[in-house]
Amino acid sequence: MHSPLPCELYLWPGRRSYTGQPAAEFHTIGSPPLVEALLSALCRSGARLAQPGEFTLRAFLSGRIDLTRAEAVLGAVDAADPRGLEVALAQLAGGLAGPLSQLRDALLDLLAHLEAGFDFADEDIAFIAPGEVEQQLAAAAATAERLARQMASRTETAQRVRVALVGWPNVGKSSLFNALAGRFQAIVSEHPGTTRDYLTAELDLDGVRCVLVDLAGIEPAPPPGAGVSDAEIAAAAQRAAQSQIAQAAVHVFCVDGSRGLNPWEHAQLACAARNRFVVVTKGDAPRRVALSVPAIETSSQTGQGLDALRSRLRAAILEAQGAEGPGEVVPSTAARCHQSLELAAECLARARHVARAGAGDELVAAEIRVALDELGKVVGAVYTDDLLDRIFSRFCVGK
Repeated sequence: MHSPLPCELYLWPGRRSYTGQPAAEFHTIGSPPLVEALLSALCRSGARLAQPGEFTLRAFLSGRIDLTRAEAVLGAVDAADPRGLEVALAQLAGGLAGPLSQLRDALLDLLAHLEAGFDFADEDIAFIAPGEVEQQLAAAAATAERLARQMASRTETAQRVRVALVGWPNVGKSSLFNALAGRFQAIVSEHPGTTRDYLTAELDLDGVRCVLVDLAGIEPAPPPGAGVSDAEIAAAAQRAAQSQIAQAAVHVFCVDGSRGLNPWEHAQLACAARNRFVVVTKGDAPRRVALSVPAIETSSQTGQGLDALRSRLRAAILEAQGAEGPGEVVPSTAARCHQSLELAAECLARARHVARAGAGDELVAAEIRVALDELGKVVGAVYTDDLLDRIFSRFCVGK
């Protein structure tokens, strides 16, 4: 005997839903087996499960949202911190779509005036004064340039924050790297100089992501007894390490807890650095190092201090992201659109130059049309199936 499943059906027969299409919702008991049975029954009756991003894709295709808002939905889902969520929600609310829509409308109006003049070229009718054309183009070009700069800035800051493990050779950086990455990736040896090149691993620290970099140990001079080729390799490793240190926003300075500090380590710790904190490694061995600065004591063998280190890393990364200055668009939009906005800005700058030189409204109109095409790519007025596949395939099921 089958018991009825309590269920309520909410129906939206009109087109004012998120997707712009009629919609229905089933509300029932939140038991996974029961929900799965309900889904199976619905699919047997002709329904099917939504594809990744299908609801947002339908909302885009029905004209409810543009592509920048669609990408903001994914940005909200993928936000790694409160600021990222704030940026995504602002874009979803039209923070980017609004200025783009106003810019496109202004250019379409200007193009309409110019083309009306072409149709009545033999008539003594002025649809728009030359000075006004240049003035409107100047305003449009300034807006496009501002949006292009905004995209370029977000593209730069959207890169993962890099965290460098810095220290003397054989202090346990590679073991710490493996422990934090959760897998064996760096070769570990008791012999100094094992790490020659740098290794990277992406960490997810409770939603805050970074790139962890394991560097060759810092050596002011080649190790004693090194041959010419060994010295060249060591020098190349040191150059690569210094380059990665310069690129890193956060430095984890590692010292070996089983021995005292050497002169180089003393000198480094004597210099204050805002983006650096100290980690004592090999905490499972007898403690011999004495420090005058705060430090997190860790052991890659026992896991001692790793949770505290992850928490400290997370805070340092969030601080570094704030120092870089937040972008005003989600990363996926910036990556996709910055080139189109740059091209649109260039076209409008050329159109303004042509209008100022009086070289002909036909050339001005041609540049405006190209700018409109590029702006259309940004908002989705111009798109391809491949573009939509790239955007919406990253969504989770539904959405």
